Amino acid sequence: MRAVVQRVSEARVTVAGETVGAIEGPGLCVLVGVTHEDTPDKAAQLARKLWTLRLLPANDDGVEQSCSDLGAPLLVISQFTLYGDARKGRRPTWNAAAPGPVAEPLVDEVVARLRALGAKVETGRFGADMQVALVNDGPFTVLVEV
Repeated sequence: MRAVVQRVSEARVTVAGETVGAIEGPGLCVLVGVTHEDTPDKAAQLARKLWTLRLLPANDDGVEQSCSDLGAPLLVISQFTLYGDARKGRRPTWNAAAPGPVAEPLVDEVVARLRALGAKVETGRFGADMQVALVNDGPFTVLVEV
């Protein structure tokens, strides 16, 4: 699994003009891509990593904090294009991206595992044409692969 993680002060995702998920930060906006070899165990591993990743502003002792430290929210959005390959030609291929029937349950598993850890999680809508608006705090963006 692959995730693009952005530290945000706010983020929201809309579908057909309706807000389907929104968070106020500090928090994380997470775009999640799934490939063919991914499993529920990898989804659980990604959830644990996202919950404990120290990307949020430092505390008074100068130590960066995680969502678990602050109870900070996450906005998780499926993003098959993270497995796009544009090395050849001008048009990306999506061969490495898992198809919807494989990917959707694994993205749902990441969300379920985060919630089981105590996270407040908002989501996008799988397979929908989504508009994502966010304020990237920093800017601060990292790529996480498990």
